[in-house]
Amino acid sequence: MTQQTFIYQPKVSDVLKNIRKVMVGKEEAALLSVVALLAKGHVLLEDVPGVGKTMLVKTLAKSLDCNFKRIQFTPDLLPSDVTGVSIYNPKSMEFEFRPGPILGNIVLADEINRTSPKTQSALLEGMEETSITVDGQTVPLGEPFFVMATQNPIEYEGTYPLPEAQLDRFLLKMEMGYPTAKQEMEMLTRTSNSHPIDEISAVLSREELVELQQEVSNVYVDRTVNRYIIDLVTSTREHEGVYLGVSPRGSMALMKAAKAYAFIHDRDYVVPDDVQHMAPYVLSHRMILTSEARFEGKDAKSIIEDLLSSTSIPVKRNNSE
Repeated sequence: MTQQTFIYQPKVSDVLKNIRKVMVGKEEAALLSVVALLAKGHVLLEDVPGVGKTMLVKTLAKSLDCNFKRIQFTPDLLPSDVTGVSIYNPKSMEFEFRPGPILGNIVLADEINRTSPKTQSALLEGMEETSITVDGQTVPLGEPFFVMATQNPIEYEGTYPLPEAQLDRFLLKMEMGYPTAKQEMEMLTRTSNSHPIDEISAVLSREELVELQQEVSNVYVDRTVNRYIIDLVTSTREHEGVYLGVSPRGSMALMKAAKAYAFIHDRDYVVPDDVQHMAPYVLSHRMILTSEARFEGKDAKSIIEDLLSSTSIPVKRNNSE
């Protein structure tokens, strides 16, 4: 079944149409970004330079009537450059908080692996706690709050790779890949005179987005589907090629992602197909493989695919249940 045969939730469909006007051949990346956004999760986008990572986030932000912030991570970036800082005002004789870029609705964390772990932690605290700590004071982040972080997988000199415990903070990890020759030709045609991102406008308000996120949380998940999620996650802990399997946080993340994926496809209930589609993106970065598995050329996604084929799928219930 192709992506075009799916029926999308109407408001989500408008957002995806906007992204298609700018991005060529990136339907899956666009869909996954919206999944994470509606599930109140965050995305780590790992790919080579120039494939449209930043443009995808900008297009998504412009399609929503939300506050967009961009953080360019560099080796000398300080935590206060992310969170903000309190500055003394001699007129009022009080400290005034100057908010940093993390206090936005849609935040692009560009090249997150180029900054120190201390600065990375400032961002990751906000992602996990929906609040930040500045001068000992807790500052809550507004709704919605969505982070898409990018990193370059081919340049390691001068970088600080995210450890597994911090990778776990991202709901999804994905790649975009190079376009086909036909898609690249269309890109050149579209951008020959002007960039299509200049021609799109917001199709979803901040309030509507928060409402959609609430509707996603109400999507029904049957116990048999939850059992399927648990069986799948448990199998990662027992696989001979996996040194450290997926934690219970991964189970919850997979359920949230499956609910958002079902909602996007205009359903108020989750089916096993939703779990299967989201599993590689949700679980692969939460696993540590053994050295033997890596030596044999295996990666986390291939192991997830093997586990999906070997894990029993719940029996389909009839429509009356």
